[in-house]
Amino acid sequence: MTRPVFADLAGQERVIDTLTAEVDRGNPTHAWLVTGPPGSGRTTAARAFAAALQCTQTPAGCGECANCKMVMNSEHPDVSFVSTDKFEYQIADVRHLITRAQESAGTGRWRIIIIEDADRMSERSTNVLLKAIEEPPAKMIWILSAPSPADVLVTIRSRCRAVNLSVPSTQDVADLLVRRDGLEPDQALFAARVSQSHIGVARLLARDEQARIQREKVVTLPLRTTTLPQAMAAAAEISKLASERAENITGTDLQNKIAQLRHANGLGPEETIPPGLRGQFKALEDDAKRFARRAAFDALDRTLTDLTTFFRDVLSIQLKTGTELINEHLREKLERFAAEQSSEKSLAQLDAINETRGRLAANVNQLMALEALMTRLLPQPGRR
Repeated sequence: MTRPVFADLAGQERVIDTLTAEVDRGNPTHAWLVTGPPGSGRTTAARAFAAALQCTQTPAGCGECANCKMVMNSEHPDVSFVSTDKFEYQIADVRHLITRAQESAGTGRWRIIIIEDADRMSERSTNVLLKAIEEPPAKMIWILSAPSPADVLVTIRSRCRAVNLSVPSTQDVADLLVRRDGLEPDQALFAARVSQSHIGVARLLARDEQARIQREKVVTLPLRTTTLPQAMAAAAEISKLASERAENITGTDLQNKIAQLRHANGLGPEETIPPGLRGQFKALEDDAKRFARRAAFDALDRTLTDLTTFFRDVLSIQLKTGTELINEHLREKLERFAAEQSSEKSLAQLDAINETRGRLAANVNQLMALEALMTRLLPQPGRR
């Protein structure tokens, strides 16, 4: 039976068995690398592992003791969750972590530092962290997470014990959404399928009608784009939809943080910020701008991932693979589209999207890259 703190992991029984066995052993490895594709539950696994390590009950990982609750709520004084809203960690951030690692555990059994997106560490930052991992203080555990082991420099990954999360099945994700979020089975299954088993995206699509509408606009773009002017308009639409997705995330987040900072300093919503506090608010706004850039990139990448699902389904139909369509609700339209172009064209369209994702990661002009992409996605001359 799965221990309560691991209940939010979908389809990861092998990983859960590995982590619980390490907890029960009582002398866990001091450095871990948790890998898995986006949405597979890397952060959830790291958090659950930390909770089980701090748990005072037997078997560990009860989810009810004070230590478990504090870790699961990100409130445990001896468990630090580290992430970045920048494109890479700064050396100063890593040095701060190393200083924190030297502190003895207070109320917990271990001092634990969880570093999300460890793949965003530069070689210089990694070298700063390396010695701390090689020679950890007593009762210190590092848990790093990244999409794959190859994303982390070999000097770090060779000193960590690795656990790799797999992509959960559609049904596993749907079952989790039904159990944890109270969704109807059909609603949960649809969200799990179109998100390609990305748990966070599935939850967003299940709960947010606007998110579903935005995704549908993206996925059906190829059905509405047959001429060069339409391709230019589609590129602008993709850019706009990605910006809206990012704004949904960043706008509310900044407002909440400003409100919290005002409250912490005894300021009302409309009060003028005193000169002595303006630096704090300016720093908050600067951080928000960096986060907005990161969110905009992530939102655009997710938008192109959604677009990929259309051509993936088309190719699947053409090759008669018999695999489940991601966009099953569009089957009739997909079948008509598939009949009107070659599988070679569909494969070339998928390649074009993946190439564009790589170019955008290299910080090229966004709109120009999207216009070039949508031109390459136009149907074959004389078809459709």
